[in-house]
Amino acid sequence: MRKVLDLRVSPETAGEPDQLKRQLSSSLSVPVAHIHHVEILRRSIDARGRNVIINLKVEVYVNEDFTPAEIQLPDYKNVASAEPVIIIGMGPAGLFAALKLLELGKKPIILERGKNVKDRIKDLKAINVDHIVNPDSNYCFGEGGAGTYSDGKLYTRAKKRGDVQKILEVLVGFGSTNEILVEAHPHIGTNKLPGIIANMRQAIIEHGGEIHFDTRVTDFLLDGDQITGVSTANGTIFKSKNVILATGHSARDIFQLLVQKNIAIELKPLAIGVRVEHEQSLIDQIQYSCGVDRGPYLPPSPYSIVKQIGGRGVYSFCMCPGGVIAPCATSQDEIVTNGWSSSRRARSTANSGIVVELKPEDFKDFAQFGPLAAMEFQRSIEHAAWIAGGQTQRAPAQRLMDFVNGKVSSSLPTTSYSPGITSVDLKSVLPGFIYDALKGGFQQFGKSMHGYLTNDATVHAPETRTSSPVRIPRDVETLQHPQIKGLFPCGEGAGYAGGIVSAAIDGEKCAAAVGT
Repeated sequence: MRKVLDLRVSPETAGEPDQLKRQLSSSLSVPVAHIHHVEILRRSIDARGRNVIINLKVEVYVNEDFTPAEIQLPDYKNVASAEPVIIIGMGPAGLFAALKLLELGKKPIILERGKNVKDRIKDLKAINVDHIVNPDSNYCFGEGGAGTYSDGKLYTRAKKRGDVQKILEVLVGFGSTNEILVEAHPHIGTNKLPGIIANMRQAIIEHGGEIHFDTRVTDFLLDGDQITGVSTANGTIFKSKNVILATGHSARDIFQLLVQKNIAIELKPLAIGVRVEHEQSLIDQIQYSCGVDRGPYLPPSPYSIVKQIGGRGVYSFCMCPGGVIAPCATSQDEIVTNGWSSSRRARSTANSGIVVELKPEDFKDFAQFGPLAAMEFQRSIEHAAWIAGGQTQRAPAQRLMDFVNGKVSSSLPTTSYSPGITSVDLKSVLPGFIYDALKGGFQQFGKSMHGYLTNDATVHAPETRTSSPVRIPRDVETLQHPQIKGLFPCGEGAGYAGGIVSAAIDGEKCAAAVGT
């Protein structure tokens, strides 16, 4: 006999299988010995009250043995001699587009400007240690895209966009743990994602697809209003009448190329701010009301907070419990911060982007750049940060209360940001209206999360790559660009996704549109 139950239990009960069985025994009025297995189907944490509660959905096997179900990957066809489809970019949108094309019997040809996950590590070390930015291989560009080495969060509100469960099951099929199917806020971790992505790469190649690393697209080949292929920086031409453009939110050269080719793109407002780092123990105390130690049964706590300041949203973004701040510049003359956590989220610090909602009118000083105005606004802040940081990858920084009080910090706490930080008045880096909104936001955060507003926390600037600064239009039905037949703008860089899962969903949608 099987029973599916919803439970609200203590962290200790959720974390101790024997205790959970005893509670279920009482609820079902059956002896503990008759409960052969408890399968957790869903788990979430409710920390709103005085005591933290774990919400569980469980399937209880009473006098019945449990056989774990195996995740079956889709039926990938051998496509070595099939019709080719070019995919530009090998982030989640490009990867899942390629896998979907294998299902449909079409040959994906992936062109990735960066390196594979193993070789990419050398370039990440060069940023962190030597302050050298490779514009084609960094935290944003390379196999797996920005998510590979910047956390691997899988939580999404994009459930109306497509089959989230299928995306998660494919990730499990390629090596993720089943935990991502259970947790309300699933997370793979920067240490686990590279292996999963390498497994995906192997499957694409084994089924006849092609992957070309160190291959940056420099031109679109057109015959009237029909795309016929692309040319690359190394002089190679790839031919296809279908091109999926999945370059991510930082491919500024692609956005510029579209403008040069008179292929329509649109300005898209984004959010810009800073990245704030606290001790993880402090965030745990605030969120769990746990005193000094959260104990062995609760994970490092995240936080999510949103305020309205002067008609603008100020909110946390890409919060990384037990994580580190990473240098995510894609050009030598800029500073960009982001954050990541390993699967265990075991670091002693927590960090989050705290960003300000921007509006179209905010870019009026960059109007001469047309649809690239938001991109140039973004770039100007990153360059100002680079100047303020000493023209290295050292990030300009300020203690949190000093930031709010407009005071240059005489010293700075230890940071997880490897290139280092420099004490700067961040008013000199951020536009005034962004600084003012952040100041008001932090003051409100301190009222909602008592203890958050502390001078032991550090503000790192800037957090600018929250989403794409452009949207590349596409037809609602065909998903093709309205001007160019066969060009499928896709994923986060085109303005249709906001994270790993939603980008993967959009990649599958574009591949399916090619197949129709």
